[in-house]
This record gives sequence, structure tokens and C-alpha cells, in this order.
Amino acid sequence: MARLDSFLRLVAEQGASDLHFHAGNVPIIRHEGDLIPLPFRVLSELETSRFLHEIMTTEQRAEFEKKRELDFARFRANVFVQIQGLGSVFRVIKNEVPTLEQLGMPRAVERLTRLNNGLVLVTGPTGSGKSTTLAAMVDQINKTSQKHVISIEDPLEYLHHNVSAVITQRQVGKHAESFAAALRSALRESPDVLVVGEMRDLETIGLAIQAAETGVLVIGTLHANSAAKAIDRIIDVIPEESREQMRSTLSVLLRGVISQHLVKHAAGEGRVAVLEILLQNYAIAHLIRDGKVFQIDGYLETASNDGSGVQSLDACIMRYVKEGLITVDEAVKVANQPEAIKAFAAQMPEDA
Repeated sequence: MARLDSFLRLVAEQGASDLHFHAGNVPIIRHEGDLIPLPFRVLSELETSRFLHEIMTTEQRAEFEKKRELDFARFRANVFVQIQGLGSVFRVIKNEVPTLEQLGMPRAVERLTRLNNGLVLVTGPTGSGKSTTLAAMVDQINKTSQKHVISIEDPLEYLHHNVSAVITQRQVGKHAESFAAALRSALRESPDVLVVGEMRDLETIGLAIQAAETGVLVIGTLHANSAAKAIDRIIDVIPEESREQMRSTLSVLLRGVISQHLVKHAAGEGRVAVLEILLQNYAIAHLIRDGKVFQIDGYLETASNDGSGVQSLDACIMRYVKEGLITVDEAVKVANQPEAIKAFAAQMPEDA
């Protein structure tokens, strides 16, 4: 057994998501978003090299020596060179996919999985649980419809097994050269649903939009802190002479945006996803088409209680504070208007 296996076993047993194993530091695990040092000595460059080379094949060692970086699936591993020597990060690949219900997702998210076409975005900062939400949406489609789902990811976070749907998972760098290359191939493979792990450049975004225009449901993630910023990011990456056309296209194709942040549960165990949810309607389409995306935040605030499923981030936060799911101290860390959250909490009854 490789010596590193004892650390990887600890990650799995503790329910942690990552192991950071770097020369010049003690081993560190990430548990519920927090980095926790393990009671182990500081790793030397030589010791780290021995640990990591022990789990590589001869071919992997040769590739690493050539590129100075290596991804391989044991957990999901990335080995690299850093200032103090070798380093690595191991991410748990989960076989059990969480359901939307287990994640506490509102019905509006489930309704988005029933769409037959259009574009749905899942957004948030790094580490906000986008991949988990995406996996739960794919799981819902898998259990409730007979569709061909092609999921393009970098890297694979969850493994899906066919239930009612047919799920094809491809990892960028292993099964395809890039997101764009995988998308071009996917468009020829009769997909009903395309899942794009990250829409981060002009070519990938353009191909995802093209797929949605052909009648496919495209669900993709973006690094953006709100629905409005996600829309702006798509428009901003487009050449200026084509932006008006993109606004018109998005006004028709965009079905919904889920923007999320993770907040520690008030009980101290686990984290809760606080959500901003934007759903397509005439008003939203009008704002996108007319270049008034900056007004979307205000719209969300006024529409959060209209029963449509639309909600602003702060409306979700206030509800969770009232229900005791999250504390005020944690809530204000991600709120758009922290002072409003504090004022709301101050007016709550003592026994609420």
C-alpha cells in the first residue's frame, strides 16, 4: 500500500473534500470549506517527492517530468511544482450524487431541469458548490426523463450511472482536448441536454449558445457572483460589434440563472447554499435585450415574493436567518446589503 493512502483514507473517513500535500507545509485537509492542518510534520521536498512518485506509474512520472504538472484519477489528483518543491491536491470523486431535495433546493430549480431547450446558468464564486448543484440537476434529469445527457467537465466531480436517461461524461484533458472541442463533438452526438462544466471563453460560450439555439437544453456554470454579473460576463466576452445580437439572443434563450454561495449551517455541521434565482419572463427578456442588465438586481428584490420562484440573494438569506438555518454573522459575509440583514435580524422576536 502506498504511504499516501493513509492520508487519502483519512480524507474519505472525515467527509473532507480535499487533501493538500505540499513540500514546506504540513498536510492539510479541506472540511466544510475550512482548511485544517493535520498533526503531521512539515513535509520536506525529498519526502513529498517520494510520497507522490510512489503513486505514479512509469508513464505518469515521464509525463510529469516533461510537463511539470500532472492530473490523474486516483482520487482526482493534480501534482505540480511550487516554490518549495512538489505539491499536490487530491479531491474526492463522489459516487453518491446528492439530490436536489438533499441540497435544500427550491422547486424552481427542479422546474428548470424539466425544460426541453434553452440556456440555464449555475453561477457563484470558486468553492460555492456549483458542481454539486449541477450534479444534482443531472441526477434529477437522469431519474425523471429518457434523454441523452452529455456532460463535459474539468475535472469529473461526481460519477453518474444511467437510470432513465443515458449519461455520457467526458473529462477535459482526458477525453477531449478542451471544452470547445468536446462541445463541437457533442453537437454531432444527438444530445438532448448538454452540461458544460465551465463557460469561460468566447469559443466555449459561442458553442453553448449555438447548441441552445438548435433546441438543446444547455446547463452551464460561470464564475460570477450574481445573475446580472453572469449575463454581463457572457455579453462582455463577445466582440463589441456582435454584442447587440448576443443581447437579443440571450433575451430569448436564457431560461434561468441560479447564483449561489455556501454559508455554514447554524448547527455547526455542514453548509447551506443561499440562492439568487432569476427566471425568464417578459420583463427580464426586455432588460437583457435593451442593455439594462444593471436593473436586474432591483427587479429581483421586488419580485422575490410574487410566487414565481424568483428570489434575490438577500431574500433567501433573510428567510434562512428567520428559520434558524444560518446565523446573522455568517449571513452578512455573503449578503448584498449586510446592514439590511442586521436590521432584519434585530426586528425578529427573541424566540424566532
